[in-house]
Amino acid sequence: MSASSNAPLTGLRPLDGLRIVLTARGVAAAYAGRLLGTMGAEVILIEPVSGSPLRRQPPFLKDGVSALFAYLAAGMRSRVLDPGSPALTALLSESDILIDDTPLAARAASGLDEETIARRHPGLIHVSVLPFGAYGPKAGWKAEDIQVQHASGEGNLLPNGLAVELFPDRAPLKIHGHFGEMQGGIAAALGALAALWARPEAGGQFVDVASQDAALAVGAFAIQRLGDGSIEHRVERSFRYGGVIPCADGHVELLTLEQRQWHGLVKLLGEPAWALDPALEDSLERSRQGPMINGHIRAWASSRRVEDIVREGQALSVPLAKYYTPAEVVRDPHEKVRGLFQPVETGAGVFDMLVSPFQFDGAPLHLRSGPPALGEYDRFKAEARA
Repeated sequence: MSASSNAPLTGLRPLDGLRIVLTARGVAAAYAGRLLGTMGAEVILIEPVSGSPLRRQPPFLKDGVSALFAYLAAGMRSRVLDPGSPALTALLSESDILIDDTPLAARAASGLDEETIARRHPGLIHVSVLPFGAYGPKAGWKAEDIQVQHASGEGNLLPNGLAVELFPDRAPLKIHGHFGEMQGGIAAALGALAALWARPEAGGQFVDVASQDAALAVGAFAIQRLGDGSIEHRVERSFRYGGVIPCADGHVELLTLEQRQWHGLVKLLGEPAWALDPALEDSLERSRQGPMINGHIRAWASSRRVEDIVREGQALSVPLAKYYTPAEVVRDPHEKVRGLFQPVETGAGVFDMLVSPFQFDGAPLHLRSGPPALGEYDRFKAEARA
């Protein structure tokens, strides 16, 4: 049980009373289950005797506990079942949603293919989460997050801005962590909710999610420009001025889109002669003069503290903010007021864990527990009967 498992819940949550069965080898399906479970659904993670592969994914806390698994499985219950077993079939008959990332080639043998699920459980919402979806020429392809990011086009646009200026010869990168797969998880959760909303009229549905498509949507502007005949490249993908600005003790992000914001920036900089050039009143000319402007901004910021720049800039309506370290995010008063983090027992100690990136009715959500021990569902039920 987590350190906060007895924390009071603030009223009913949107999905209280729903049951989700989750078979997840990868991050996308697990994250979908995590999002829906945080909204109140009971999520039962089906695992083999050896445990989910996610339990063996780095980074690790002490005693070999996967930090990734601890985060993704928080609030879930674990049940050890063989795919295709009568027990799993019975469980699905009592459930509302199945989220599954079993490879297509292995689904029929496990009774988890689209046709079998629809026949046996006509009211069940069946969410398939695969790197390239369940249909199409790449449906059977395997992929890790690095392939998802590059297949979506986002990887080829990294690094950009200040990073590509500092490291112009660096090869394309991926966003740290599991960004592409988590986009797939978000799409799967939204697809499940849409099908759930339509279930009274439509019955159970098959929801096909491709993490590639979900990550592709993140780069919508690049896709739009491609349609206009312009191909974005990481060397050119940056704001003409602004962006990441190094300061004496950290970094800020600066973006001025409106004329009044430019005027505020000029005041923040102390109204230097170069910034008062009448030509820079034109936004197109500022874009053309972007490297020159950024050179002046960076020289000005290099000897100033982040907190001073942010305080003075925001008072002048300049859109800028501090880049926080992970530790600073957890300690920040804003996050504490919103209740974004909750102390959770992970099996390797108690850690502050992000509960949810959203709220309902202005109230923070809560996790029922930390990550489950392998097979704890059956022990939990046995104790309840006793």
